[in-house]
Amino acid sequence: MEVILTHENTDFDAIAAMLGAAKLYPKAYPVVPRQPNRNVRDFLTLYWEELPFVRLEDLPRRPIKRAILVDTQRVTKIRGLRKDTEIRIIDHHPLTTELTDRMAYRGGDAGATTTILVEEISEAGIPLSPIEATLMLLGIYEDTGSLSYTGTTPRDVRCAAWLLEQGANLDVVNDFLHHPLTDQQRRLYEQLIENAEVKRIAGQSVVIATATASGYVEEISTLAHKVRDLFEPDAAFLLVKLEDRLQLVARSTSDAIDVAEIARHFGGGGHGRAAAALIRDGDLGEAHRKLLKLLEKHVKPRITVKEIMSHGAVRTLMPKTTIAQAAEEARRYGHEGFPVVKDGQLVGIITRSEIDKALQHGLEDATVETYMYKGAISVSPDDSIEGLQQVMMEHGLGQVPVVQEGRIIGIVTRTDLIKLWSAPPRPSRAAQIAQRLERALPAHLLTLLRKASQTAGEMGYSLYIVGGFVRDLLLGVAESVDLDLVVDGDAIALARRLAEKEGGRVHGHARFGTAKWILSPDLSLDFVTARTEFYEHPTALPSVERGSIKSDLHRRDFTINTMAICLDEAHYGQLLDFYGGEQDLERGLIRVLHSLSFVEDPTRILRAVRLEQRLGFRIEERTEELIDDALDLLDRVSGDRIRHELYLIFQEAEPERCLARLEELGVLAQIHPALRHDDWFEERFQRLRRDLARWEAMSGKPERTRHRVPEPILYLALLAFPLTAQEVDELSARLKLPGDEANLLRQTASLRQVAPKLAEPGLSHSATCRLLERYSDRALFLLWVASDEEAIRQRLELYQRELRHVRPELDGTYLKKLGIPPGPIYGRILGALRDARLDGQVTSRAEEEALVQELLAADEQARRNSNP
Repeated sequence: MEVILTHENTDFDAIAAMLGAAKLYPKAYPVVPRQPNRNVRDFLTLYWEELPFVRLEDLPRRPIKRAILVDTQRVTKIRGLRKDTEIRIIDHHPLTTELTDRMAYRGGDAGATTTILVEEISEAGIPLSPIEATLMLLGIYEDTGSLSYTGTTPRDVRCAAWLLEQGANLDVVNDFLHHPLTDQQRRLYEQLIENAEVKRIAGQSVVIATATASGYVEEISTLAHKVRDLFEPDAAFLLVKLEDRLQLVARSTSDAIDVAEIARHFGGGGHGRAAAALIRDGDLGEAHRKLLKLLEKHVKPRITVKEIMSHGAVRTLMPKTTIAQAAEEARRYGHEGFPVVKDGQLVGIITRSEIDKALQHGLEDATVETYMYKGAISVSPDDSIEGLQQVMMEHGLGQVPVVQEGRIIGIVTRTDLIKLWSAPPRPSRAAQIAQRLERALPAHLLTLLRKASQTAGEMGYSLYIVGGFVRDLLLGVAESVDLDLVVDGDAIALARRLAEKEGGRVHGHARFGTAKWILSPDLSLDFVTARTEFYEHPTALPSVERGSIKSDLHRRDFTINTMAICLDEAHYGQLLDFYGGEQDLERGLIRVLHSLSFVEDPTRILRAVRLEQRLGFRIEERTEELIDDALDLLDRVSGDRIRHELYLIFQEAEPERCLARLEELGVLAQIHPALRHDDWFEERFQRLRRDLARWEAMSGKPERTRHRVPEPILYLALLAFPLTAQEVDELSARLKLPGDEANLLRQTASLRQVAPKLAEPGLSHSATCRLLERYSDRALFLLWVASDEEAIRQRLELYQRELRHVRPELDGTYLKKLGIPPGPIYGRILGALRDARLDGQVTSRAEEEALVQELLAADEQARRNSNP
């Protein structure tokens, strides 16, 4: 048996999510809790017969094989649950329950749990009755404040519109969302409003409302919603004295105020946005004082400076630095200003604007202390965003140093603020990402990572997994365990400390800030120091210097490759996403970080296409414009780098898709004007992969040594197949191909000229060999793949299987025994013997010996004729 369960004091989101789950899992019983909210109870009283719900007492007495929890992560204890019952959680709140092997969680960035289920119902084309659509709309509207709460997402709005299309009745929705209060509730509500006080804690607005009532008051939680709607705080706490007990009800609209955590200190619980506690024999005044202390301790700024700042080494200037030197630093690093430090202490800030003004007035030799903003203008990592804004506005600064214990630990800029407000808020998913890491990585590797992270923490460093692995983990396609580990600190020092503690050896490269910690031939970790880079001129290789994790991510190519997962013990699984990478993953976009990205490194054009085709994404519109603008810069990139990127494309599962896109963007023609890609290449590339093993079998290659994936040079040679000999030489020179690879392209071009002769009717076996014997197996294979004529393919196959192996029985030793002096005559005779064997003119040693005599006689006669 399967059941669908939710929490007591059931609201409309919970009951609507139960209905949604019942539509998706029609064999499951949706069990209504014993204590639904009054408005939910009234709705069910009117429409019960139209809905699939069952009461707990009517549930069949059978073991429960699977329980589906909606809008809750706590399993309700009911008859039939067993230790081996499978638990599926569907909840729009972040995962807070530790999952076991028999549990699974599905959540989402949505304002209501109902939204997650409505999306699946819509995609599956499951019909809804008007009553069902109305109940689901009630669920979404109640938890999103009729789509007005800050937690509302575009998903909620789309689902609400779809439910209206299915016949949801807004009159009914408004009636039950604005259910009239009872007289007792109204009196208590008026008392709560009169006693409400608004506190400002860590930049968050918190309402605390107290009241006293006699007897039972139904649904104080309803009053909490009304208090929240009236004051619109970040969180509301109701403390109601009810004879021998005290009721705490809390609601939050901010991830920075976890009301469940506060309720637990009163013996209650819930989730981050809604919680409650029942305090036996509680004193109202004492509870109020305790609540204030807990709020001071647990309420954090909605977002702190630490979350948006650039950590790590900060480039600073000395007071005596000249304006000219400061201008050069600004140009090289792209900074909008610099902290000014004397004897390790912050003494001021100079901005790019002030540097430029000084230059305009010819003050290149003046020092920065003359024109800087003087004073220790800074923020701390724990300051709120509101506090940061105040500092920026008060001093007119676009960037502010972040100082902790007197030391500059980072910088925060106006750009960081802009990115913060332009990105939609996302709940922390550290636990979920941590679980994904556990599933994706083998146990021994996880153990190593934890040891490395712990040691990094002891050294004051932070350790991150960055780049492609993070991208693929979020996409659910992480197959490789080739990890890119970045140390916000000294990578070599970390690796050496690990070797001291755990054993192994270290290979370090101080120039690049990289280190490999090797424990065995099959077990190692590679670390790289977080770094920043700058380009002296377009297409130049970057100059690299030590930087922060944020600057390290900023130097990468596309937003979807700029995410990092923190491995620090306190923040394990936390996702760093400064540049909107996860949002671009969800939208399926390839986007560069800034408009000069392709100017600095035009090879990113080829990488953009490779990622686009591998992931099934599309290059974002502005990024595609930037590609078009930078195409001619490919001419200034070395052939080695272009070849490297092409070979990476040829290693993709279907490189022809990338080549078609490169053709569309004009990239192939930019590499060489004669390069193109069309349907002919599409089919030939597929044939290349399909027939490679067959060709190697024809060639007598053992099964164990046959290639399953074509070498990149085979794809390149096939792409160059239509080119002339001169164009092949130009392409080889452009790509700086090694000698053997350039020779393969030349042979392939030459074979294209030979091909028509292979198709001639009656071509003898010996003539076939003479045409093909000077070409390599790879070149012949490429002609076999490229040829459209079956006669050519048949002759190539015959040559590869049989003809090339044919040899006469007689050799040079036999001729020497006949007393024939060594010389050109050996080659003529042995060649004639092989031709005769190939064409069936001789079939035995005796016939070969007779033919040798004939050839010798003919040769003797020819000499006599030439010397009469």
